[in-house]
Amino acid sequence: MDLSRPDLTAVEAEVRADLDEKNAARELALKNCRIIIRTSANAIRALHRDERDRAEGLLAEARALITEAEEPLADHQDIYNAGFFYDAVKEYAEGVLTAALLAGESLPLPSEIGVHSVPYLKGLGEAVGEQRRRMLDFLRAGRIEEAEATFVAMDAVLDLLTSLDYPDGMTAGLRRTTDVARSLIERSRSDLTTAVVQERLRSELGGD
Repeated sequence: MDLSRPDLTAVEAEVRADLDEKNAARELALKNCRIIIRTSANAIRALHRDERDRAEGLLAEARALITEAEEPLADHQDIYNAGFFYDAVKEYAEGVLTAALLAGESLPLPSEIGVHSVPYLKGLGEAVGEQRRRMLDFLRAGRIEEAEATFVAMDAVLDLLTSLDYPDGMTAGLRRTTDVARSLIERSRSDLTTAVVQERLRSELGGD
């Protein structure tokens, strides 16, 4: 019986190379994710200030960081599908979709902005909150028609989200995002109804 110590040098070399590569991909993704989230949030703030060019520039930066992180993650789908990376991609999607929604433009497809369907949908659901903010801005300015148009767009987003009846584990908690969007829309419906009624009364009193 041979009790000599086995030579694991080749095994160690191969697994170290694999894990070093995986760790490097993870560290790059973590670093980029922090910047993607911050940059996307700044882009949304710029959109609310009507700084569309600045927002587009920030979103382009975020897209470049996603692309940089995706390349080494191609062989490490476990990290790619990890929550932290999807969250960053979702924030980018929210920024891009908010830009389209606030401008009244057609929404780009997930494939057109280079993101998977799940972070796209979660970003779309969270964009409802940005639409509510814009709707309230319109109401404060007395721009009822624009507020109504914004609400119609919000409601259309909710209709899409509620139509997607897939297991929650498959959609990474999309149901909760949908529930939050529904709550925001109901509050917005109430705010809009109150503003419309007040405007109608104001017009009738003015007419007298």
